[in-house]
Amino acid sequence: TRESPTASKDMVKLAAVLSILVGLGFGLPCAYGIWYFSTTGEVWTFLGFPTYGEGSFEAIGIQTTVLLLAAFLVVRGLEVVMGWLLWRGLRAGAVLAVALLPIELAFWIGFALPFGPPLGLARTILVIRK
Repeated sequence: TRESPTASKDMVKLAAVLSILVGLGFGLPCAYGIWYFSTTGEVWTFLGFPTYGEGSFEAIGIQTTVLLLAAFLVVRGLEVVMGWLLWRGLRAGAVLAVALLPIELAFWIGFALPFGPPLGLARTILVIRK
């Protein structure tokens, strides 16, 4: 059976909210992490865990830098924009959701951020199922 247009819209709205929450949830700490790293030269730790270091990036020789953190912050900003586009029902939001996922996955895996991949995949599935 086909889903009703309302169910599809609800899934896209949920994807929009998820995008905004994930974008802000990783983006705001990243902004602080950039400041902390630029002033101390060390990766910020939160509750004993390094926030943006000691992950797969370092394992393959990519050291945390302000530029790398800034690139991650830009991706987080794009996710918030994507959420806004999805909320408004614009196709550009769905395109951005699919296009941004591989870049997000690279950062989440590279920084060893375990909640990113399942949330990003859930968001993209909600958008694709529409």
